[in-house]
Amino acid sequence: MVVASNVKLNYDDLQLFPNDGKRHELIDGEHIMAPAPETKHQDTAGNLFALLRAFVRQNKLGRVFVAPVDVVFSEYDVIEPDIVFVSRTHQQIVTKANLRGAPDLVVEILSPSTKEIDRKTKFKLYEKYGVREYWIIDPDAETIEIYALRAAGYALLQKFSRGDVVRSEVLPGFACAVDEIFES
Repeated sequence: MVVASNVKLNYDDLQLFPNDGKRHELIDGEHIMAPAPETKHQDTAGNLFALLRAFVRQNKLGRVFVAPVDVVFSEYDVIEPDIVFVSRTHQQIVTKANLRGAPDLVVEILSPSTKEIDRKTKFKLYEKYGVREYWIIDPDAETIEIYALRAAGYALLQKFSRGDVVRSEVLPGFACAVDEIFES
């Protein structure tokens, strides 16, 4: 849900919002608010986070974060992705309070209230700021689309569904069954 306003908000303004269980983000200074996700969304996020975190830790590749964590691209673009991976080579973006810069991989799990924003607005934003890989997960359709950043922008690597094994360019060697991600 976009909250219409003539005022362009920045990260300092965002810090003043209440901790009300809703997701508060800024895109070009515009306040975007979404309700807490549904349980299927949470199961999907938890399952994928556990799989990614175990792989990343075992291979000492970097760090994996799960929402809520602010990704500050600029003072006017502050996002809370569902899952974020930051490689060891980009650890300088990790601060005590947030991530300041582009993570290597971002995962958004679609919800009815965020589907349009995740597929269009955030897609362009992540592309603009150089997120190397963007996963869009649809828990209702039980599909995972993986986009990789190329010179001309994001290119769809593959769309995965039940029975498939997900693989990532950003995390070489990572492989997991789609069924594990959607397990409840």
